[in-house]
Amino acid sequence: MKYDIAVVGAGILGLSHAYAAAKKGLKVLLLERNETPIGASIRNFGFAMVLGQAPGAMLNRGNRSHEIWQELAQNAGFNVFQKGSLLFARNEIEESLLESFMEGPGKDLPYSASLLTESDIKNLYHGRFSQFKRALHGTKEQVVYSREAIPAILKWISGLPNVTLKTNTLVYEVDEVQGRLRTTQGEFEATHTFICSGHDYQTLFAKEISALNPVVCRLQMLRVKPSEPFKLEHGIFTGLSCLHYDAFAGLPEIEPLHQLVLRETPLLDQYKIHLLMTPTPYGEIIIGDSHDYHTTVMPFRNPEIDDLIVELAEQTLGQTLEVVERWQGVYGSKGEEPISMLKPSDKVTIVLMRTGIGMSTGPALGEENIMALLD
Repeated sequence: MKYDIAVVGAGILGLSHAYAAAKKGLKVLLLERNETPIGASIRNFGFAMVLGQAPGAMLNRGNRSHEIWQELAQNAGFNVFQKGSLLFARNEIEESLLESFMEGPGKDLPYSASLLTESDIKNLYHGRFSQFKRALHGTKEQVVYSREAIPAILKWISGLPNVTLKTNTLVYEVDEVQGRLRTTQGEFEATHTFICSGHDYQTLFAKEISALNPVVCRLQMLRVKPSEPFKLEHGIFTGLSCLHYDAFAGLPEIEPLHQLVLRETPLLDQYKIHLLMTPTPYGEIIIGDSHDYHTTVMPFRNPEIDDLIVELAEQTLGQTLEVVERWQGVYGSKGEEPISMLKPSDKVTIVLMRTGIGMSTGPALGEENIMALLD
């Protein structure tokens, strides 16, 4: 049987391409090497973020992905938190930074954010965050529990009449001329193949990918239980995150904030730690993360990093936290652009996310690529 579209990899990028193609009525073959996705798409915060995206294409993708996530949640039936995000300023520099953002890009571009006052913050969660004087409220951020949401999307998409799913199927060769895929479960043929295999840079088109000098980012994450349970419904940042996300690049307070971190908390800079927190449907919170860039992912965790992340989270929440689970996230990183797309032939497109925003922008990217192919 010949398919219109073959998609290699069933993480969020692969699912997004398969979903967009299926909506257009194309016959889709979705191939996943494992029984279920186990890579970056389930090891993350489940944070579909608009607020941090760079102006232009990435911000547009964040906004469009917001809409697609709502479609997916309705169709696949997984939990989604839709209250948005809260970015708390921890000091005067961060307060000034948030004000500068809202006087510039936050006002002029579709970030859908507002600046909360000290009084506004006191009304959040019965005053739990009253130590902060300023915060940004992003209204479009959504949070899903990735380890449940991604399998739910996969199950729903695979049930569509024009989608065929093959799990436990490793694709080890793609004939870029004939469109034939050679796999551990036999051969298949497709008019066009999208390679969405994450940070696997060796199995398919290794020579083409190596020209990009790909790097992998390893991050440490934890799932914690608050000592004083409360129903968190927002994704949480602090001003530290402004040093990490492109939406804030170029603001006059960025360099003074970086210098402050270097002076007062140099380990946060050394380990590239900035605090993110997202709720799970079960009253727990996912916290992280750090950033360690290498060509190979090492299996060993650094307990000092976990301690620093927990300390930041406890300071922000004003209570102690019990760690119930620890793991390593991993994703492709360090590209000149956040997304790299290679076309070895007119029958093959390789899609590489080069930063940790696949959940935030992947749904729109899949739609863009399918529309471009049809055009």
